[in-house]
Amino acid sequence: MKSMKRSDLLFLLVFIALFAPFFLSNDLYQWFLRFNSAHPLITAFTKFAILATMGEMLGLRIRSKQYNKKGFGIALRALVWGFLGITLYMAFAVFASGTPVLMGKLGYTTSQAFTNRLLVAFSISTLMNLFYAPVLMTFHKITDMHILSSQGKPGTFFASFPMGKYFVNLDWNTHWNFVLKKTIPLFWIPAQTINFMMPEDFRILIAALYSIVLGVLLSIAGRSAPKN
Repeated sequence: MKSMKRSDLLFLLVFIALFAPFFLSNDLYQWFLRFNSAHPLITAFTKFAILATMGEMLGLRIRSKQYNKKGFGIALRALVWGFLGITLYMAFAVFASGTPVLMGKLGYTTSQAFTNRLLVAFSISTLMNLFYAPVLMTFHKITDMHILSSQGKPGTFFASFPMGKYFVNLDWNTHWNFVLKKTIPLFWIPAQTINFMMPEDFRILIAALYSIVLGVLLSIAGRSAPKN
């Protein structure tokens, strides 16, 4: 029990250490803004590789009372999340730019009024979560199954990827009824609406922080899945 408490404290300290410098140093904060603007794909990869993987570790902690175990494949999970972070950055750019254009073609005139910005942010979030989020969540679940099947070994992971087998064996009851049907309208659309009200430089960072919540939600889904 004591070792588990130390691991919880270490996890918390690492999380705090990731953000503390930005609050303590204005120079570091300004450097982050410049680097994020100049290298958005690198920062998107890094943010998700670190924060979303920590979310999965937290989810594992909820399920099994430990942050890592044999075959969990932290490095592979970080790689997958980094890739998904890049795709999410692209999705943010596409939907944030395209949705106002679509609204304009439908006769809606945008402005800087709060209610107007809220409606636009809600529209962006809704379209992105309906058309992109299910693909991200399903792909993530399939890669998760592949990592576990590969026992977290990179050589086995990259040797083959039987997508069809994982697609058929995915627990669609839990994935549809909880992950997609409940978390998207009840959490992700409202959460990303708030995100799209924020300055663009911080959206991917906030989305990465949300991914920690995703790790917890997926752990709940894992617990609610029927046992075979």
